Amino acid sequence: MRILDRSALSAAAASALLAGCGASQPSIGAFGAIPNGIRTMSKSYEVLHRFAVKGGNPSAEPFAGLLDVNGTLYGTTSGKSTGNDECGTVFSLSTAGVHKTLYRFHGPDGCIPRSALIDVNGLLYGTTYAGGANQQGAVFSITTSGAETLLYSFKGAPDGANPWAGLVDLNGTLYGTTAEGGNVGGSNCPGSFGDYGCGTVYSITTSGMEAVLYAFKGEPDGFAPLAPLIAVKGKLYGTTTSGGLYWGTVFSITPAGSEKLLYSFTGGTDGNYPFGPLVDVNGTLYGTTDAGGSSHKGDVFSVTLNGSEKVLYTFTGGSDGENPNAGLISVNGTLYSVTDNGGGSACTDGCGTIYSLNPSGSEKVLHAFQGGSDGALPQAALINLKGTFYGTTLSGGGNGCGHGCGTVFTFSQ
Repeated sequence: MRILDRSALSAAAASALLAGCGASQPSIGAFGAIPNGIRTMSKSYEVLHRFAVKGGNPSAEPFAGLLDVNGTLYGTTSGKSTGNDECGTVFSLSTAGVHKTLYRFHGPDGCIPRSALIDVNGLLYGTTYAGGANQQGAVFSITTSGAETLLYSFKGAPDGANPWAGLVDLNGTLYGTTAEGGNVGGSNCPGSFGDYGCGTVYSITTSGMEAVLYAFKGEPDGFAPLAPLIAVKGKLYGTTTSGGLYWGTVFSITPAGSEKLLYSFTGGTDGNYPFGPLVDVNGTLYGTTDAGGSSHKGDVFSVTLNGSEKVLYTFTGGSDGENPNAGLISVNGTLYSVTDNGGGSACTDGCGTIYSLNPSGSEKVLHAFQGGSDGALPQAALINLKGTFYGTTLSGGGNGCGHGCGTVFTFSQ
């Protein structure tokens, strides 16, 4: 079994995995000279909002993607370990760039949201990686006007701990994963995971009744699921970042808790460390691996519902990008996403890219982030709103936070 080699992960993802409320936030790597102003590869790229820790309304580091509700964008910031924004926020943003902080987490109510919100009948639901009553993470709901309710606090065992992933709604019940916790003791997980559990799949009602559907064991089923689940034809599909026979897995699970290993990554040309969520396109699942591939910079893959895997594109780490740890979206048969690094720019390893990929595996860089006011290190999937893409960057944008507090951007072709 391949252990979770954090040295091979993106800097942001690796340090965040073990972060707690008030702990150090993701390291974003070293920057070179930061350019003045915005430099883009396309005139259709625009920074819609720049986050800040200074001033009367501080917020920083939007690790997660966005949610569109009737033309208004909703998202979270993961917080900054310095200043007064340690646990993160929930915010709204108009497509004209008007930002409003709806709620600020304090710890017992949740801390460090990592994944996008979902909308269930007009009420928003999400998770926090840390915080809650037991400091093991939480599930919460929030109205679009900012009234937050703590629905559930994880305990570690047997219910799981540290839900990096967000939720998915299937027939009125919410489903998610925890990165750790669950089957404590006797698990084939390395290091602290062996004592703390390999992670879980859980269900939770909108009123807060939680149940563990499956506790990972590390070998051969995988451990450390970080990506949200997706629902396809009444069944749930997801990934674990490591474990399985080698370097991460793709799995399915029924709402009753029957789990099936579909594919184990080998760490070779097929990739390793699948961080991002899967996307279903006409019954075939598509995803990304943060590393591996023939150039060891990550790849885009497809996998059938019966587990047949195929690599569509391998990143080189040059102008095409590297570390594609975000999920994909499909628009008119073309896949779109971002890479965490690469693209060539002022950042040491590249500030990341926006790219498209057609079904034949032809990749095109649509924008290379430049750091500075332009933004840097996008971590989350894009959303498509009436032909315009919206996304977030973890860093860049200026306004404090060392190398910038992050941005919300728009892009259209």
